Amino acid sequence: MEFKHVSVLLEETIEGLNIKEDGIYVDGTMGGAGHSYQICKRLGEHGRFVGIDQDEAAIMTGKERLKEFGDKVSIVRSNYCNMKQVLADLGIEKVNGIVLDLGVSSHQLDTADRGFSYKENGPLDMRMDKRQTLTAKDIVNTYSEMELFRIIRDYGEDKFAKNIAKHIVRMRQEKEFETTYELNEAIAAAIPMKVRKNTGHPSKKTFQAIRIELNKELEVLNNTLQDMIDLLEPDGRICIITFHSLEDRIVKSIFRKNENPCTCPPSFPVCMCGQVSKGKVVTRKPILPSDEEMEVNRRSKSAKLRVFERR
Repeated sequence: MEFKHVSVLLEETIEGLNIKEDGIYVDGTMGGAGHSYQICKRLGEHGRFVGIDQDEAAIMTGKERLKEFGDKVSIVRSNYCNMKQVLADLGIEKVNGIVLDLGVSSHQLDTADRGFSYKENGPLDMRMDKRQTLTAKDIVNTYSEMELFRIIRDYGEDKFAKNIAKHIVRMRQEKEFETTYELNEAIAAAIPMKVRKNTGHPSKKTFQAIRIELNKELEVLNNTLQDMIDLLEPDGRICIITFHSLEDRIVKSIFRKNENPCTCPPSFPVCMCGQVSKGKVVTRKPILPSDEEMEVNRRSKSAKLRVFERR
C-alpha cells in the first residue's frame, strides 16, 4: 500500500529552514517524504540530505520518491533520537537544518492493521516501529488502572480519564482487549451520552494517549532536542511541527532556554553564570495552518510550527 501523507505547513516549514544550496539537511521524521522532497529540490550539486524514519513503509516510500536526487540522499531506518549517531556513521558532524513533523502520518492512520485509528477496526498495535515488541494491546491489557488513568489524563488530556481507565480494567477482566473497536466500546461506555453527542469521537484522546506512551514520543523529544540544536551549524535552523500541547510546551521551553540560558537572579547587574546563548527563537508565536489548509487537510488543525536559529 502506498504511503500517503499530506505534509502539514509545508511551505512555512521550507521557508523556515532557509535552505542553502550546498547545505546538509535532515528530516528526522521522513514519513511520506513531502518535506524531504521539497528540501532536496532546493539543493545544489554539493548539497546533501539525510532522511530518517523508524517506519519501514516510510523508508520504502522515501527511497522511491527521492531516487531522482541520487547520491545526495541518504535514507536510514532509525528513530530520530539516534540522529547524532546516524550522522556520525555517515561522516557528518554538523548540519544546516533539521525538520521534525511529529504527527502520525495519514498512511498510518488509514492502514487498519496498524491499529492507530479508532475509525477502523484492527488489531491494537500502534507501533511506529514494528521491530518493537511492546504494543498498544499490552498497555491496554496489563497497565494498572492508576497507570492508565495517568496516561489518559496527561497525554490525552481527557477529563473522563478516571472513568475510562476504570471501564477498561473492568472489561478486560471478562475478556482481553484485541481490537480497536473493542477499546472504542469501553471508552464510549465511560463517557456520558450527552457529552458524546456534542464533542468529537470519544476515543480520540485515549488513542492519542496510548500511542504517545507506547512510542515514548514526549520522552524522545525531551531527551533529544538539545542534541539536535547542538548539531546545527551557525545560522542553521531547526523546524518542529507539533500536534499536542505537551509536545509544543517541550519545544517552546527548550528553544527559549537555548536563546536565554542565563540562570542568574534578575537582580544581578551582570551575568555571572557564564551561560551563553546558542541562538534565537525565530517564531515568537507558533505558526499555525491557514484556514485553506485546514479545509483541505483537517488533520492539520492542531499543528504548530516553531523555528530556532543557531548562533
